Order: sequence, then C-alpha cells, then structure tokens
Amino acid sequence: MTSQAFSNTVIQAIWSGIRDSGMPTSDFLNVSITVCLAFQIILRQRLHNSLPSALLPLPSFRYLRPMPRIVTFGEVMARLSPPGKKKLIQTDQLDIIYSGAEANVSVALSHWGMQAAHVTRFPDNPLGHAATASLRKHGVDASQIQFGEGRLGLYFVEHGAGNRATQITYDRLPSTFQLQASNCFNWDNILEGADWFHWTGITPAISQSAADSLLEALKVAKRKGVKVSGDINFRSGLWQYGKTPGEVLAPLVEYCQVVVAAASDTTSIFNITAPEGAAGYLELYQKLKQRFPMLEYLFASQRGSISASHNTISGLMCNGSEVIETRTYDVDHIVDRIGSGDAFAAGFVYASLKGEDDAMKIEMAAAASVLKHTIEGDFIFVTIDELRSLIAGNTGGRVKR
Repeated sequence: MTSQAFSNTVIQAIWSGIRDSGMPTSDFLNVSITVCLAFQIILRQRLHNSLPSALLPLPSFRYLRPMPRIVTFGEVMARLSPPGKKKLIQTDQLDIIYSGAEANVSVALSHWGMQAAHVTRFPDNPLGHAATASLRKHGVDASQIQFGEGRLGLYFVEHGAGNRATQITYDRLPSTFQLQASNCFNWDNILEGADWFHWTGITPAISQSAADSLLEALKVAKRKGVKVSGDINFRSGLWQYGKTPGEVLAPLVEYCQVVVAAASDTTSIFNITAPEGAAGYLELYQKLKQRFPMLEYLFASQRGSISASHNTISGLMCNGSEVIETRTYDVDHIVDRIGSGDAFAAGFVYASLKGEDDAMKIEMAAAASVLKHTIEGDFIFVTIDELRSLIAGNTGGRVKR
C-alpha cells in the first residue's frame, strides 16, 4: 500500500470511529490531520528512508472537505407503541423509541453524510440520558443538549390499518423542554460554523420560553449568515399559553429563506389565502413574499388518503418564478407514516446543501417522504442511492442482489 493510500484508509477508519463514538464531528479535521501526519512520519522512516522527503506524497485530504453542518432545535419525546397493529387496550407491552420532528431531520441528514447537531433539553434522569444516547447512536452531535428538572414528554401511537386511522395520544406537558428559561442556550456558540438551521412550528407552540429561545436562535442565524428553514407544522392542540399561532409564528417566519407550508396552513395561521395545489401556489408564494421578504423557497407535500394503509404523495415547490410539482406516488401497504413530513424537509435540505437544481430539491424531498412510509419508527433509514433510484422510476421493489 502506498503512503497516500494508507493515509486515506486511516482517515476513513477514524471517521467511522468518530461516528460510532458520538464525538462532535467538528473535531474530525484536527484529529485526522494529526494522526495521518504521524503515520506519514512512520512510513517515511520505515519504508522510504532512501527517498527525499519532497518526493513523498502527503495525505490526500479529500475526505476532509468540510461537510455541511446543520443545527436543529426542538423537543424530543419518548414514543411508545403496542407491537404491530394492536390497540393500547389489547397489549401488555410497549416498544419505545425517542424522536421529535426536528431531531428526525438531524438523524436523516447525519445518515446521509452531513454534520448534524440537535439542540434540546432533557430531564437529568435515565430517560433523558437514553434519549441523548439514541441521537448519538445515529451520529447526531448532542454536545449542546442540556439537562434539568422536569420530565420527558411521551406520546403513544396505535398504528392504523385499512379503514382504522392511526391514533396518537400525547402526554407531554409539563416537560423539561417546555420549562426552559428563555436565555438558556448560547446560540452564538451553537451556530458557529453552521450552514443551515431548521425549526418547526411545534417548538414555539409548546411555551413562550421555547418561542423566545427560537427567536433568539433565528436572530443569531441571520447575523451569522446561516440559512434557515421553517416547517410551520401547525398543531392546534399545542397552543395553550394564551397567544395565537399567528402572532407568535409571524416574527419567526420573517427570518426564513425556506418555508414548508400549504395554503391550508397559511390560511389558518396568517389569513393568507390562495387556491390549494399547484394552481394557486405561485399566488401563495407572492403573498407570503410580500409579508416575509427573506422568503426564497416555499414547498409542501400533498397527501391523498385512500385508507390508513394506502396514501398518495407528491411534492410541490415554488421558487418565485415557477411552480414545480413531482409526480404522484402511490404508497400502498404503509408501514409507518409518522416522520414522513420530517423526511420530506430533510430531503429538501440535503439537496439544497448539495447544490442540486430546484427540480431535484423537491424530487428528493418527495422521494424521502415516500420511502419513510416503508420504515418503522420516526427516523428514515434509506440511502441517497435509494432516493435517486425511486426518482428515476424504480418503484417495483425488486430484490437487489
């Protein structure tokens, strides 16, 4: 093996170890350079003593090109589900995983080779530490997670089948995340070196202090030139602290270049109306752009529900000059649809950071949402190659060998 090949192998090995250990990927560059240079010295001494050092290749740092860094912010809860399609009344056991809308985006982007960090607060107890470990296991930087008094929010999922809809029951408040102080996060430090910040409308719906923390993060993101995406993700049942969604969300959307919203969302929250679907999406974009001048992209998923087990999915996007709509995917035999909206957002963020054209951005968003329906749990575990294969029209599910 040549010196250069050996160094590249070392870099790959270190990267795998860092991902498995949960070490912040921001340390990867310094660690890799130091170790590879040390090995280079050894190789020179043992293998190339007779050659002038000028002729010896230094390590190729093609694996060290800075990966985009994404920061997400929001609550993570424990999800408890009866096995299979059972209802709670039928079961004496529950499966547990840890998830949250924004964390789901971080996990997806981490699996797709990007640096992803999630910011939240957990109770300082075994549940909080288990939730943290779950994020680290998937390569997400958990170094900015805080611990404090309170409890971990829970939600219970009874999976639907056929004509019986999936039922979700929340037991989330008061949680450690809800009880956070408005100034508990050092956003200047957290967003240093970040390329993208993602949030959803769930976070400001939980409490005033959570909304205040998010607003502070957005102000810092703007100052640092970090691109921001916001998924309005309107949950009417969460807004319990005396303010309307419109008055809280409007100052937050002002900082977004990318917004996930359909006409039904903007009508409910901002009283901004337009015809549903592709026909009215340019009009909706123009009206939102007048109110929120930083807006660059508006996109949304479109779902048709035939039954709990059979949906249709397509993607819709406007960039200010044109509306792009994907084909409609037939999603039969749904395994788990929870998290499909987060996979949709993650696909768009990934394609944007990779410099894909606008058509591919919404195509990757739609493909990620579609394939998430085939995966148990909230996280998406498909590869970029699988997304591209679906986009190319390979929908038959043939066995790959």
